[in-house]
Amino acid sequence: MNALQSIPLTLQTVLLLVGSNVFMTFAWYGHLKNLATSPWYIAALISWGIALFEYLLQVPANRIGFQQAGFNVGQLKILQEVITLAVFVPFAVVFMKEPLKLDYVWAAFCMVGAVYFIFRSA
Repeated sequence: MNALQSIPLTLQTVLLLVGSNVFMTFAWYGHLKNLATSPWYIAALISWGIALFEYLLQVPANRIGFQQAGFNVGQLKILQEVITLAVFVPFAVVFMKEPLKLDYVWAAFCMVGAVYFIFRSA
């Protein structure tokens, strides 16, 4: 039995989405720090290279979530957005050295509401 098969499908979906979000966050924002003095097209090419790994995780995550774990498309999208915020805030604070703002907490509360509404009839 494959080790991945022993992990519940919902957790497989979440873990793959977290991994994809880490790659995408670095693809979208990492160049602002690491390639600040490089031409934009160099940053774009490097970001596309990083984004490839995001897609290699995102596509299976959505397929597993939709086809096997029973999520609908709206639930997958809201789950993705919650994970995006959960990945982005530590990235912004730790990697980009941005201050931790109360606005992130308010955004998280809004996401909790989104989760409630999208999953309430499930």
